[in-house]
Amino acid sequence: MVTIKLMTMTILQSIYHSFCNLSFISKCSMSTTQSLAVIALIVIILYFCFRPQTVYLIDYVCYMPPDHLRIPYSHMVEHFELCNFDKETLDFEIKVLERSGIGVEACMPESVHEIPPNDSMKSAQAEVELVLFKVVRDLLSKHKVNPKSIDILVSNCSLFCPTPSISSMIINKFGFRSNIKSVNLSGMGCSAGLLSINLARDQLKVHNNSLALVLSMEAVASNGYRGNDKSMLIANVLFRMGGVAILLSNRKQDKLVAKYKLQHLVRTHAGSNDQAYKSVYQESDENEMVGVSLSRSLLTVAASALRTNITTLGPLVLPYSEQLCFGWSVICKKIWPRGRKEIYVPNFKKAFEHFCIHAGGKSVIDVIEESLKLQKKDVEASRMTLYRFGNTSSSSLWYELCYLEAKGRVKKGDRVWQIAFGSGFKCNSAVWKCLSDTDPNVRNVWSDRIHLYPVEIPVFDC
Repeated sequence: MVTIKLMTMTILQSIYHSFCNLSFISKCSMSTTQSLAVIALIVIILYFCFRPQTVYLIDYVCYMPPDHLRIPYSHMVEHFELCNFDKETLDFEIKVLERSGIGVEACMPESVHEIPPNDSMKSAQAEVELVLFKVVRDLLSKHKVNPKSIDILVSNCSLFCPTPSISSMIINKFGFRSNIKSVNLSGMGCSAGLLSINLARDQLKVHNNSLALVLSMEAVASNGYRGNDKSMLIANVLFRMGGVAILLSNRKQDKLVAKYKLQHLVRTHAGSNDQAYKSVYQESDENEMVGVSLSRSLLTVAASALRTNITTLGPLVLPYSEQLCFGWSVICKKIWPRGRKEIYVPNFKKAFEHFCIHAGGKSVIDVIEESLKLQKKDVEASRMTLYRFGNTSSSSLWYELCYLEAKGRVKKGDRVWQIAFGSGFKCNSAVWKCLSDTDPNVRNVWSDRIHLYPVEIPVFDC
């Protein structure tokens, strides 16, 4: 594609010089109208040659765990007891579980149901194969896509990074082409889903007429923590199994069948700040037990990262009236610091119809809801996803979008804002525009029980 563009530029330059030389040699200068016509022709050709590629989201499929993998509260408490956690640790885990916002339907892989849990590499590989093989097979068969027609493959799994990679596992299983452009991301945390979309988009910008397959999940089986460090014990409760396969395209003919088109993708990294960098951190405790530590400052870090992210996203999506109100409040704050208590928070509901906030935990959703001044219904998809599926890491945003579609709320022209947070510390945003009304009768992971939702989530006293 780059070679073609360079050739086009060379040809256009030769055409322009030919016109100029022809005019000079014949000693009759071109008229203003003729000059403008030549310039207009060159501009039109350049526009069609260099205009940005539109990225379409054809469809996506989320993994639906079987019911026998559910782990209700009683099972989890019994599990902790049989794993010989001491009384203080057990009480802490139960307290976190009660306040997590996670219900009784969230699932764990079979190896975690064992006593003691099987955290071997083999069990983690089995989980990855179970989840990703299923969603890839369902997505490709649903749209009758031949695996050999996939041009780009991007997979992500933060904590499980085998050799060969997860992307190689998929290529081997489905027989993708030998010249497929494949990438596997690890260590990127819960925001890796949008990072993968970003990477696929960049690939689609330079490879015309291509299909991209994006896979997102986290392996739960091999990452349980068995020590007594409270900051690491939280992850045992929050994370559950899940995953998603997403089919992207830049082919013009796919506009007719695509669900969404990607409008904006903004990435923010706060890793230069030590507090943000250490807020989600995998390390060994004093007994050499490995776990992921979630610091007390995590919510503050997430809110700060979001503010930084929306300073870039805001001018791209907000109406001028909201931008002016925000700018004026900042000016007034600087001129009269004691006169105004807080800076104006733009009304993002004027820019988006739907919000998908990473279901990292009840507290994370609460903080973002308050920071953006959203209503209860705006975060319903996030809360219900957390309640039914738990924190599925990088795939949680897609379970939320599934919820909105199953409810029949996403209409043609609606804009969806996906907000992801991850270790590092990262905050990433993606904006999708719906290209056609979504049919709530099309089956997805919510279809069997969508009529039961939303549910009232129990509230426990602190």
